[in-house]
Amino acid sequence: MADATIKKVCVIGAGTMGAGIAAQIANAGVPVLLLDIVPKDGDNRNAIAEGAVKKMLKTDPAPFMGKRPAKLVETGNIEDDLGKVAECDWVVEAIIERLDIKQDLYAKLEEVRKDGTAVSSNTSTIPLEQLTDGRSDAFKRDFLITHFFNPPRYMRLIELVAGPKTNPDTLEMVREFVDRKLGKTPVDAEDSPGFIANRIGTFWIQQAVNSAFDMGMTVEEVDEIGGKPMGVPKTGIFGLIDLIGIDLMPHLMKSLTSTLPKDDWYQKIARSEPLIEEMIESGYTGRKGKGGFYTLEKGEDGKRTKMAKDLKSGEYRAAARPGLVRGSAAKGDLGKLISMKGKVGDYAWAVLGPTLSYAASIVPEATATVVGVDDAMKLGYNWKFGPFEMIDKIGAAKLVERLEADDLPVPEILKIAGDRSFYRVENGKRQYLGTDGEYHDIVRPDGVLLLEDIKLSSEPIMANGSAALWDIGDGVVALEFTGKMNALDEQVMKLIQKAIPVVKKDYKAFVVYNEGSNFSAGANLGLAMFAMNIAAWSEVEKLVKGGQDAYKALKYAPFPVVSAPAGMALGGGCEICLNSDAIQAHAETYIGLVECGVGIIPGWGGCGEFISRWKDNPRHPAGPMPAVSKAFETISTATVAKSAAEAKELGFLRRDDGITMNRDRLLYDAKQRALAMVDGYEAPEKPEYRLPGPSGKAALELAVESFHKQGKATDHDVTVAGELAYVLTGGDTDITQVVTEAEMLKLEREAFMRLVRNPKSQARVEHMLETGKPLRN
Repeated sequence: MADATIKKVCVIGAGTMGAGIAAQIANAGVPVLLLDIVPKDGDNRNAIAEGAVKKMLKTDPAPFMGKRPAKLVETGNIEDDLGKVAECDWVVEAIIERLDIKQDLYAKLEEVRKDGTAVSSNTSTIPLEQLTDGRSDAFKRDFLITHFFNPPRYMRLIELVAGPKTNPDTLEMVREFVDRKLGKTPVDAEDSPGFIANRIGTFWIQQAVNSAFDMGMTVEEVDEIGGKPMGVPKTGIFGLIDLIGIDLMPHLMKSLTSTLPKDDWYQKIARSEPLIEEMIESGYTGRKGKGGFYTLEKGEDGKRTKMAKDLKSGEYRAAARPGLVRGSAAKGDLGKLISMKGKVGDYAWAVLGPTLSYAASIVPEATATVVGVDDAMKLGYNWKFGPFEMIDKIGAAKLVERLEADDLPVPEILKIAGDRSFYRVENGKRQYLGTDGEYHDIVRPDGVLLLEDIKLSSEPIMANGSAALWDIGDGVVALEFTGKMNALDEQVMKLIQKAIPVVKKDYKAFVVYNEGSNFSAGANLGLAMFAMNIAAWSEVEKLVKGGQDAYKALKYAPFPVVSAPAGMALGGGCEICLNSDAIQAHAETYIGLVECGVGIIPGWGGCGEFISRWKDNPRHPAGPMPAVSKAFETISTATVAKSAAEAKELGFLRRDDGITMNRDRLLYDAKQRALAMVDGYEAPEKPEYRLPGPSGKAALELAVESFHKQGKATDHDVTVAGELAYVLTGGDTDITQVVTEAEMLKLEREAFMRLVRNPKSQARVEHMLETGKPLRN
């Protein structure tokens, strides 16, 4: 594989972006050299790079996926350590956006780097042609632009820009590395100002802000209309500006106006508002400053009230909830949204009309296809739909009709489309409309397998309201959760039980996977709460027993089972992973047994399985108490791993479980993992536990009581922890007796039922359903 040639990377520039890029390279397990200038003051010549690493270890959200990756970062300075570039296969330049300083650095790099070492700039503003001016042909062959998005760990987009002399092999080497190792989705961009995402994104924000001032809108109205209804993150427009920093706006404007042609549409809308200039001057730069368009104000009672900036008076007032957008328009029907009477429709059109027209105008100038535009905006700005997907929702012909009515530009690609859509499904393949007027297949890279593609040409093997079973080829099936938040209920358990004999008869292996934002947030608490409210205890116990039976049936099925979580895998979502033969997790998996946070304990086998993980860990002390103590500590505090790497440290993943960096490669990797286990597969033997019993329970409760006295644990925390301790220590047993798996499940089930009958646990469940936050009672 091409990425194997990149064994060490140098990042020059230890600012927010450069340090973040270095952290993500280290997260991939690759050594990285982080260099910056020598500080003017102090004796430590590496202080800037060292300080950046220390800061990242304290930053939230964390740039590092754990503490171990930080050890892969070697720090230094440009004056003393630039010669170490000769040890590296790729150099990423992420210094100040000044052409003269960058060119000076490249001249020095040319003297020390070895031939074939890729050199790339993280610039978002300076054309590649200018960056390499004056450099040798050999340097130009190895040079490209790799534009990461902030924060580099979490944002999946990377824009790749190659020059006319860039060696295709160098480009491919970097592409493979950022894809497979760093988990990014590379999008090819042309060497044009702003590339793709920032060019469209800056236009969109500018147009939205201009229209808000021109139309007398409030910031809350703008964020409601321009947020979820448009498929934009819930921050909306002004909330997003607060997040990225209000002071960034003038920099983006200056950059684009200085590089775009004078007749570009952005030049016509680029303007500054006196109120925004005043906010920046007085330190109101958003979340990183004193406040922004929103701020929190502490009252006399100590409570914080969300305040919003009045765009007319410039004063803060209590933020309102306008409630203007209702029905299908609120759920993403863009045609309905822009057609609504009054300021909702007027504002929605004022933003969407010009933005979609502008996005269409940069194909093929900024990127060759509509797919590149859509991917860039979805991955770089977290839009739910790309601009051309939005146009399909409205209808290209209808959009053109309205653009013409308002005397707005109609780009050539919209004329090419006519009354056709930009995307279609033909013979089970998704296709896009090219600039040649013909449809072309969307081709996935090797090693990318998506359930959304499989669904285009097949029907599920079986399905119900909460789950579906899909044939993903080569004798492997995938179980998909389909309920809200992929919550788990008796329908999921029934489908698992129904699937096992079918898979045994006709298939080889089983993968648990879905393409939702989260693998599963756990059991369906709404259904459980309904049953509790009507005291249907037998139904609650039926749900618990049904989950235990289904998970154990899967665990002991005569074929390998691999779980492939991504996003949140909490509670029951974690437990199905623990009951699997192996886990192939996306790097950004947040996994944990969080039941204690809602006043209950794991009920689908999580207690016994988690003890087994620690008992079988060769690095962990032997004996009945160490594994129990570790399980108690993690489960009682509802600890969640904040990455797959941390999940290994916490015991949710085994040492040999796999981690996939690129989300699009997760299903393929899980399938290959399952297939590799088929030959000679035997179901695991049922575990037997030797547990400490009452003496161990007393020791655990003593620790909880200490926290209770310090005010770190509430009265009900003590109750819940006591039930958990009883289960984990095996109930009325001692280390001379064997506790079977069936007995552990019975203990777990009985403790669970005692807790759900407790009014304080019921209050916790209800509070979680209403607010999404735990109740400390």
